[in-house]
Amino acid sequence: MKTDLTDTTSSKINAALMEARRASGSTAAGMVLTLVIVTDEGSAYDALKAANDASREHPSRTLAVIKRAGRSPRARAETRLDAEILVGSDAGSGETVVLRMHGELAAHAQSVVLPLLLPDAPVVVWWPENAPLHPAQDPLGALAQRRITDAVTAESPVGQLAQRAQSYTPGDTDLAWTRITGWRSMLAAALDQRPSAITSAVVEGESYNPSVELLGLWLHNRLHVPVERVVTNGPGITAVHLRTTDGDITLDRPDGLLGTLSMPRSPDRQVALKRRETSELIAEELRRLDPDDIYATAVRTPVERLKEPATTEPAAAASTAGVAVEEAVAEETAAATAPAGATDGGTRKGSAKRAAKKAGA
Repeated sequence: MKTDLTDTTSSKINAALMEARRASGSTAAGMVLTLVIVTDEGSAYDALKAANDASREHPSRTLAVIKRAGRSPRARAETRLDAEILVGSDAGSGETVVLRMHGELAAHAQSVVLPLLLPDAPVVVWWPENAPLHPAQDPLGALAQRRITDAVTAESPVGQLAQRAQSYTPGDTDLAWTRITGWRSMLAAALDQRPSAITSAVVEGESYNPSVELLGLWLHNRLHVPVERVVTNGPGITAVHLRTTDGDITLDRPDGLLGTLSMPRSPDRQVALKRRETSELIAEELRRLDPDDIYATAVRTPVERLKEPATTEPAAAASTAGVAVEEAVAEETAAATAPAGATDGGTRKGSAKRAAKKAGA
């Protein structure tokens, strides 16, 4: 059931929700939380679809806040609230209200959202894109017990982790962290099966994917070993290598669908490690509303703790070539300044050959 309200108020929206619930034959709410989605028109469809799918596991009232401040002075001067109410099969297992705030009202979204929150129920705020610098200090974020951002949508995804660390408040989380749950579970299970002394680790993945950095920082914090970050073509995280005294423990997923777990003195095993949809990530985050201390520790660790791939071999070769050329120049200079008869052509030719041999090694 769909109801459209134009130039309305929060009280009228509440009344329309009650009427729609009665019309659908469901007098009781039966919802466990309020999910507030702060988005724009371009991202609203995908965000609402993900929220509706997640509501089948977590029945909730979804409030989509779309701010339309307007581009012209006339549009900015017009203050209006439009609402689109979805109840029943169109809204998953809960209720959905799309709030379009025009003009000056867009700067006071919390005053519209507050009367629409479910009483005595947790509040979760999700920014699919364009998250504020300090989610907990945002007027809408201040209403929530849980605040969800997504660093991968930022202009600089990896650089966004530093901002998340600076502004972290208990209750904050990021979908870049949620995406590595499967990797963390598989690696922990592998170490439970074969406990070994780990000396170092290598994490491989896309250059612009902050989940790769978070996984490396988590390994660095939990194992207290140096972690190397290697850039690949993806998709996402492609492999993790744990260097142990008994051999490498490797979890490899080159295609984003199926992973291969390799351990010393054990046959390789195929493991389910498919890249998940946004609805699955949101559903996982809604399962727990308490602060995630492990995420806090990982995101607060500077990304500089991860090592870049070693490139000592080319540098060493260039250094050897440079030394050989310098030796050749020195020998030629000595031969040119020596008294007549002190050297001969054979000596010069031998020096040149030795220098060429060293430079090509």
